[in-house]
Amino acid sequence: MAEQAQYEELVRQFSAFGAVKREMGRILPSDCPAGSAAVLTLLGRHGDMRMSRLAELLSVDMSVTSRHVTHLAERGWIQRSPDPADKRSRILHLTPAGEARLDELSERTTRLLAERLSDWTDDEVGQLTRLMARLRASFDDCRAAPQRPPRPPAPPEAAAGGTAPTTRTPAATT
Repeated sequence: MAEQAQYEELVRQFSAFGAVKREMGRILPSDCPAGSAAVLTLLGRHGDMRMSRLAELLSVDMSVTSRHVTHLAERGWIQRSPDPADKRSRILHLTPAGEARLDELSERTTRLLAERLSDWTDDEVGQLTRLMARLRASFDDCRAAPQRPPRPPAPPEAAAGGTAPTTRTPAATT
């Protein structure tokens, strides 16, 4: 087990990580704030779902979730359809425009990370990814296990500005 001083340093690093998240949030377009990007990301990762499930994944109140959903639906990025099992409920799913917006957000985020981590080795980026996934799993984060298989990572030429496909993980996911 780590020593107390290591945990204290970890807490300081978590606090400092807020600056990283803020910078990643600044690359989002004005019509797609962080909450909207998080909703698009979760629908892209988990597929169609009820609003109650989305609220659970976002860890926010249903009223907050409803505002995000309304914002996205007004822009044509998601659609609300009646749930065949319960007509009072709605199933949310991405529209083609929503898929395109999610792809754009992912490209922006990937570009920023590629720029900021350009002096990191592939092994260092891989180690950070593994450790962050392990940390999240240690907190039993319900978002850590997507129902859909994740897209394969982009080939190295994508980080160098190539046109390889990107993974869809905008900066603002919580």
